[in-house]
Amino acid sequence: MTSTPVTWFEIGTDRPDEAQSFYAELFGWTFTEEGTAEGGSYRTTPAGESTGIGGGIRALAEGAPGYAILYAEVADVAQTCGRAEAAGGTVLTPPRTTPSGLTLALVRDPVGTHLGLFSSDGSA
Repeated sequence: MTSTPVTWFEIGTDRPDEAQSFYAELFGWTFTEEGTAEGGSYRTTPAGESTGIGGGIRALAEGAPGYAILYAEVADVAQTCGRAEAAGGTVLTPPRTTPSGLTLALVRDPVGTHLGLFSSDGSA
């Protein structure tokens, strides 16, 4: 089995402007508003440039609990979900493909940590 890289992170918050300002001041990150298919705010950043992973800030509804999650890029999201379950994990959000062609899923490991999975080739 080959090693799977973590290649994306996402921060969910009901205060995206404040989060963006914090990370810009702390690390010098720049952000671009990409939006979401549902019309919400999604701001992406190259973060560490060539030495780190990129990520985004997703605007949540007021009062929604914030989160930070890592995403691993895999060849086949559905197959990886099956392997996660076989290893004792739980699929929280089954694979879905976005209009831009990303296939995403969310799993929880046996100790309760959430991990995102994605494939950029649309393979569910």
